[in-house]
Formats: sequence, C-alpha cells, structure tokens
Amino acid sequence: MATTGDNGAEPWNRETKHKFEGKDRSEFLDPCQEAAARSIRCLHRNAGDRTMCSDYFQAYRDCKKAWIERRKQEKKGKSLW
Repeated sequence: MATTGDNGAEPWNRETKHKFEGKDRSEFLDPCQEAAARSIRCLHRNAGDRTMCSDYFQAYRDCKKAWIERRKQEKKGKSLW
C-alpha cells in the first residue's frame, strides 16, 4: 500500500516548513512530491491503467489534505511544535 510521503513521514514538519518559508516566490515546493512520483511510476508500470494505482492516488490526496490542514492551523496561530 502507498504511503503519504517519505517512509510515511508527515508531509508538513519542521524541515518542510523551513524549506517552504525560505524558498523564493518563484520556486515550487510540494512536501507530497514523493507520493506524486509514486503515482506516476505506478501509471507507467501499468500502461496508464488508473484503477491499478488507486492506492497511490489516495495516498497523494491524503498527504495534500494533511499538508493543507497543518498550514491552515499554523496560519490561525496554533503552533504544532
């Protein structure tokens, strides 16, 4: 089964927060990039059959949802660390 990120790590942690806040405005940073890459690799392995990769797609959606929720909480001033 697919995971939410590198070794199941939380997508929004101190390290990714530091990278996100320190990047240039023109730079793109997605803490869920590993989950996205796994989805694409799955599609390539299965000749584009999306049904074979549903776990990977769900892992990416879960990762993005967790990331966005954590960022919303931080903007409201709720420190998570």
